[in-house]
Amino acid sequence: MPVVCVLLWACLAFTQTAVGADATPVATVEQPRSFGHVLGDVLTQRVLLLREGREVLPSSMPAADRVNVFLERRASRIEQDELGVRWLVIEYQVVNGPRALTVATLPAVALATDAGPLQVPSWPISIGPLTPTATFDQGALQALRPDRPVEPQATQGLERDFERTLAALAAVLLAWAAWWAWRNHRESHRLPFAQAWQELRRVEPTSAQAWLALHRALNDTAGRVVHGRSLPRLLSEAPHLQPLSSDLDAFFRHSEQRFFATAAGTAPGDLSLRQLALALRDAERQHHG
Repeated sequence: MPVVCVLLWACLAFTQTAVGADATPVATVEQPRSFGHVLGDVLTQRVLLLREGREVLPSSMPAADRVNVFLERRASRIEQDELGVRWLVIEYQVVNGPRALTVATLPAVALATDAGPLQVPSWPISIGPLTPTATFDQGALQALRPDRPVEPQATQGLERDFERTLAALAAVLLAWAAWWAWRNHRESHRLPFAQAWQELRRVEPTSAQAWLALHRALNDTAGRVVHGRSLPRLLSEAPHLQPLSSDLDAFFRHSEQRFFATAAGTAPGDLSLRQLALALRDAERQHHG
């Protein structure tokens, strides 16, 4: 009998030693709340990376995968808090909605680390439906409800503001048109090439009066009589006319042929005085702003 007791005690002691040696330490875990979850929610577990007081690192991360009917594990990551302590962050997302309040479980995870395995325990949670399967059918709590009608908004103020804006815009346009007409009228009476352009619009463009009108505008611009040989001086004093130097040179050559040629066959070629006058008027307007 004593021999049997000794053998039983020895077997029990060996079994307890083996179990103690094989027991996996349970990790410290910050769990999400257990209730109030619905479709689309993300639940976060934070696992303290300590094993028997020693800091550890995972040998591999928990795989991102569907873990049950309601939950899917997302990619895990390691974070460090303000004290420098490392945490393994495991996230689960609710990917299926139950018809009624249901209990689901965040699964247990056997975490392999560089110092041995670490056990993350399972964690039960409740998941509720987004909408109830039946309504209360009392008062306004019906299965189908029409959209709430939109109350008409008063638009009198907006209409008045719109009319005032249109009136102000019309006044601005009228003022601009009046200024533009006054400016053109002023230029036609003040600037030499503007006067010449107005005169050329009233007379035959090939007449002597047309040629004299353009000569007069050139003389008034220079403040003296201008001819072909003094054209370079005019262009140096009025640089805004330099882009038209070749046209002005042709004008003086044609003018000399028209008014001073005596031999046959020296009649001037084609030259559009109106085009030249218009170009001179535009250059003059741009120069005077």
